[in-house]
Amino acid sequence: MKMKKSLSAVVLMTLLALILSACGGGTTGGSGDSGDDEEGGQQFITLLTGGTEGTYYPLGGSIAEILNSNVDDVKATATSTGASVENMNTLSEGNDDIVAFTQTDIAAYATDGKLMFDGKPIDSIRAIGSLYPETIQIVATEASGIKTVEDLKGKTVSIGAPGSGTNASAEDILKLYGMTVDDVEAQNLDFGESTAGMQDGNIDAAFITAGTPTGAIESLAATTPVTIVGLEQDKIDQLLEELPYYAAYTIEAGTYDLEEPVETVSVNAMLVTTEGMDEELVYNMTKALYENTGDIGHQKAEFIKAETAADGVSILFHPGAQRYLEEAGVELPSS
Repeated sequence: MKMKKSLSAVVLMTLLALILSACGGGTTGGSGDSGDDEEGGQQFITLLTGGTEGTYYPLGGSIAEILNSNVDDVKATATSTGASVENMNTLSEGNDDIVAFTQTDIAAYATDGKLMFDGKPIDSIRAIGSLYPETIQIVATEASGIKTVEDLKGKTVSIGAPGSGTNASAEDILKLYGMTVDDVEAQNLDFGESTAGMQDGNIDAAFITAGTPTGAIESLAATTPVTIVGLEQDKIDQLLEELPYYAAYTIEAGTYDLEEPVETVSVNAMLVTTEGMDEELVYNMTKALYENTGDIGHQKAEFIKAETAADGVSILFHPGAQRYLEEAGVELPSS
């Protein structure tokens, strides 16, 4: 009787093992396989974007669709985040199945361990390519009398939240003109709070880093006469020489009802990943992105071009992205 029970147990265990094997119950494709699907070898990619009300999130969703349609065995999903700085910190956790939106200056700060990343460099970040310009816009009310950067001295100026890209850019511009944040009555406000403050007469000017035209500025200009403060060409040249993650930018006449174009600078929105992401995968994703921009359902698609993929990028390119861009004839910065 005991022997029969033992034989039965052996048979049941053998059958169970066969069933589990047929159902893929083994350990192949564990957490160390960078998101590979156990059954089909599908690669899951998380696309870190920004807030749902901004540009990164909807653009990221469209780019995810491009990757899913044009790269074999890839399933990309866009997810909302706190944008550039948070995305860099997430990449520092060592996940090699993440692509992230960020600004070119934030990527540089992260890799160099400066400002909001002070003493904690994230040396694993690699560029995929630049996307579109995010313009440094200095907006002032006409009533303030501000016409130049020097005129900001002693005025109430919103310089963005502490640790934000806008805040860093404001400090860079003020330094360019021999000033610091102590030379203005600094307010740390977001775009909406800044424009509301100008509309109410509580704020004289604000630094706003965003693609143009910016909705918050358009809404302000519809009710309150404003001035967009430009930078002199020699100052632009000096800034680009000192901080290569900036690029020259012209705000065209007609934007915000401007009668003449305004010269300023921009940082660029860009895509980055980690050095550990597979080279062939990054090559294929970069190729899919820049060769299918006509399928991107967002107005920023017009700016996304292989020939501008290196604009403002001062960090190392991922070898997969570098290979594609060099094949496309793009001149990349020397490492």
